[in-house]
Amino acid sequence: MPNSLVELYKNNSLIKMLPRLPLLPLLPRLPLLPRLPLRRWRFILLALLTLLLTLNPFPSFAQTSPTNHNDKAPIVLDGRVLLQVRSLNNNYTAENRAKRINDILAQAVQSSQPVSVEVKQTEDQTTLIIPSLPESDHLLTVTDKDVLPELTAFRQARIWQGILERAFVQAQFERSPAYIRQALGFVLGAILVAIAIHLGLLFLGKWVSHRLRVWLGQPTSSFHAWEDPAQFMVRLARLGLQGGLWIAIAYYVTDLFPVSRIWRYELFDFIAKVFDILNAPVISLGSSKYSALELSLLLGLTIGLWFAVSSLTKLFKSYVLAHTGAEPRLQEVITVLTQYLLTFLGLIVLLQIWGLDVGSLTILASVLGVGIGFGVQNIANNFISGIIITFERPIQIGDFVKVGDLLGTVERIGARSTEICTLDQVTIIVPNSRFLESEVINWSHGNPISRLRIPVGVAYGSDIEKVQTALLEAIKNHPEVLLQPPPQVWFEGFGESSLDFELLVWTGEPKKQFKVKSDLNYRIEACLRRYEIEIPFPQRDLHLRSPQLEEIFNQLLYRDASTSSGRTIAPTNGNQSNHTSPAQAQESLAATTETSGAVSQTMTSAKTITETELEALVAAMRGADGVEIKDRRYRGNLYPHCFIGAEAVEWLAQRIQGSRQEAIRIGQMLIDSGIIHHVIDDYPFQDDYSFYRFYRDDF
Repeated sequence: MPNSLVELYKNNSLIKMLPRLPLLPLLPRLPLLPRLPLRRWRFILLALLTLLLTLNPFPSFAQTSPTNHNDKAPIVLDGRVLLQVRSLNNNYTAENRAKRINDILAQAVQSSQPVSVEVKQTEDQTTLIIPSLPESDHLLTVTDKDVLPELTAFRQARIWQGILERAFVQAQFERSPAYIRQALGFVLGAILVAIAIHLGLLFLGKWVSHRLRVWLGQPTSSFHAWEDPAQFMVRLARLGLQGGLWIAIAYYVTDLFPVSRIWRYELFDFIAKVFDILNAPVISLGSSKYSALELSLLLGLTIGLWFAVSSLTKLFKSYVLAHTGAEPRLQEVITVLTQYLLTFLGLIVLLQIWGLDVGSLTILASVLGVGIGFGVQNIANNFISGIIITFERPIQIGDFVKVGDLLGTVERIGARSTEICTLDQVTIIVPNSRFLESEVINWSHGNPISRLRIPVGVAYGSDIEKVQTALLEAIKNHPEVLLQPPPQVWFEGFGESSLDFELLVWTGEPKKQFKVKSDLNYRIEACLRRYEIEIPFPQRDLHLRSPQLEEIFNQLLYRDASTSSGRTIAPTNGNQSNHTSPAQAQESLAATTETSGAVSQTMTSAKTITETELEALVAAMRGADGVEIKDRRYRGNLYPHCFIGAEAVEWLAQRIQGSRQEAIRIGQMLIDSGIIHHVIDDYPFQDDYSFYRFYRDDF
């Protein structure tokens, strides 16, 4: 292909080629691009940036731009570069000279008459003139700088004369109505052809994607992992071909009409100026100077190196390390280290090829290394800890661990952190250094079998043989409890309020230990209830010894006994010989209670209530004058056959003629004796709007 348009004119072939140029249309708008993920658009933008940066050194691009580095300026007519001129002196540069000539050509081409160019030669100079423009004394002067080495000034002028005359003929022809109608017809036909090609590429891309899905979509295929990259490359290739098609259409359609060709030339001129600005040296490294464009290209190549190394290491992991039988975590670490090493070596080679002296960056790298070292020491600590964890393997993926207050299953071990999924299905990211700096409980390390300890307390006086039998029966046939090692029941000691036992069982699923403990607690409670073994609550016994208190208590007993029997018993002091003893008063009170069929109204917390008195109290509470027992509703729930705690406290206080605190203690005594209970079995006896029910009313 000729190197310039000047040589085309020399060969006298420009006008012959014009009718044969393909006429491709420019659609009103480009087709909508398919939706791609943001990550894939980054790859596309990176590819376009690299393509744009590589366009600058190409000679073909420089031919269409007026920017040059050899003191030349182009002569342009209707967006076509015809020839180039040089500067005459420092005061009259090539750009000023070319601007004057271009203005004269633009004025001459507007004439409706044919434009001719003549060569005028004198003794000291050779000039080109346009006779149809009398106001212009000459078009240009052919200087020694403009003449090619093998030509004379007159011969160079004759060549330029032919180029300019053919350009005028072509320019006037393109402005004729016949040419415009013919060009519009070709544009319409080319649009239809371009649409057909675009749709053909679209259907071809879908067919290739379908074939790739058939060939690579099977999970058993060795190349199944390459399905997504292959599909992406097919879509990218289709988009590239379609985009290239419409770019070519835009280029050639603008080449058909003078106005559009001028716009295209101005656009290329602007791009060339931008590249010149970007090509200006802005930074010096060693003995070399680099422009912003070169630094951007270096950055693009570095990013490309990173992606290339990433793809290479993935191949190494998939087709080399995967067949070694190494653990996945070890394969991951080897892959990461290989990627970092290859990236570092590739960057060194890239800088050397670029011409950058790596030794000049040593001091800068040292200073930055110290500063970055202090800033990322925690990251480096976690990274090194991750490597140590990989090789020592104190934890692995799937292990059930406890780190501090965190308890869960290890989901992923990364280069800097580890992901733990708790029992609440919450993923927590833990720095790797915590696994080396603090204690870690790993139930799955080595042997996953672990022992569970379940403490159990029973009331004093319980048969310990029955307790052992009940506990062993509770764990019988539980699916998560191992038979070997066998379960054991240990008598831990004597507590303040209970006999303390500990049930020891073994399980093979550490992560289910809390569920196993809950199941066993349910079973233990049911077995203890079945064996009538009491589970105590904390209690204290208070013993008071005082003659004055005993005297007052005896007087109260005499008064209550006399009131109940209908006769008066006079209280006596210690000096009287015919006084009634406390034992006699109690016998009198018991006799009166049996006769009346009611409980004594003077029961207090200081007096021990017998079973007979409790039965009488229960009969009175359930009688016609007792507490109100009926079905009650609260917050949409129905509680049948129950009474209110506050009403029962008031009834008991009136019955014993005592305080509400004494009535509450009697109510709690009824709960402890298994006579009444809260409707949901979660609360003690309280003086509030709580519902209680007799066990005999349960159904």
